[in-house]
Amino acid sequence: MKILLVGEYSRLHNSLKEGLKDLGHDVILVGDGDYFKNYPVDIKLIRRFQKGFLRRLKNLIFRLSGFDVSSWLMLRSAMHHKNALQGYDIVQIINESPLGIGPKYELRFVNWLAKHNDKLFVMACGTDYISVKFAMDKNFRYSILEPFFQGKVSQKDYAPILKYLSHEHLALHKAVAQLCHGYIASDLDYALPYQGVEKYLGLIPNPINVERIKFIPQNENKKPIIFHGVNTKNYFKKGSDYFDKALEIVTKERVNSCKIIRTQDLPYDEYMEKLTQSDIVLDQVLGYDQGYNALEAMAQGKVLLTCAEKEWRKHYDIPEHCVALNALPDAQKIASLIIELIDHPAQRVVLGEQARKFVEEHHDYKKISQKYLDLWSKGSETQ
Repeated sequence: MKILLVGEYSRLHNSLKEGLKDLGHDVILVGDGDYFKNYPVDIKLIRRFQKGFLRRLKNLIFRLSGFDVSSWLMLRSAMHHKNALQGYDIVQIINESPLGIGPKYELRFVNWLAKHNDKLFVMACGTDYISVKFAMDKNFRYSILEPFFQGKVSQKDYAPILKYLSHEHLALHKAVAQLCHGYIASDLDYALPYQGVEKYLGLIPNPINVERIKFIPQNENKKPIIFHGVNTKNYFKKGSDYFDKALEIVTKERVNSCKIIRTQDLPYDEYMEKLTQSDIVLDQVLGYDQGYNALEAMAQGKVLLTCAEKEWRKHYDIPEHCVALNALPDAQKIASLIIELIDHPAQRVVLGEQARKFVEEHHDYKKISQKYLDLWSKGSETQ
């Protein structure tokens, strides 16, 4: 089959592409590389007016005229490649807003994809109308909106998330729902909100190319290295403030017992280089299932403090305190988990081995790619 994957947030679509190609399919990935992360793509879209004077000029033009020059240019960049974006058996977009542009421009692009290709599928991956509405209605015990509910951030600061509740994004959601053949969730954080949604086809775990990731056994005889890679735009959304406070506690209670690497906004390749050096990784707090970076770290055999809630343990039949450690929104509890890992290095060895085995069993990119092929076929039959 000919398959077009649109958008990239993490390396999900890259690994899926690798698995599909190994299974004999022709696959093209298009996107902008996701800002500073710079993920590889086959067709690179150019996002303009993002920094300095040009960004201020874009905002001024929008305030004066309502014209979104950045979205218009991004759509133009995509349509410049229209000959390479048509004639596919399957198109899958990473989100109902795959280009990350204004809803009316996004709809023009998705509508064009649906018209010029056979079948269109949408990933429930990243924030969208359904997931943000579910969180706003407080259907989660806690969520990425927790910092907003607690007053840590203003409505203006959280505008990139809250915008999905606007009438424009609701209209986009409804239109894409009519155009697509089905929604597929990438983990439980997106699967839970989509329960009962028409055309929801189910959850397929993130694909991890375990063949390209080397397992590095934990060394219990060395001082552990703790890695905290911060995305400043998502600082509160990811719960990074809890990790920073926890690390302050750890450095006071266990002086010189560990080394801490804290980075900000690294491109993907540099991020992975720092991650590879570490033993313990502080990933995310405000969620229920592991994101993509966490799974890549687990494949290396790192010990993860991440989203590993009871819903995840039930789904995969994982006992508590196995495979990954659940990082609750409580700095003291996170610090206690880190201190226990420092004081009992043998636990790191066991958890690292469990983490690798879990990824091999549940996230192997070839097995996951076959699940996509099966679900795309199932979704097509229902239309």
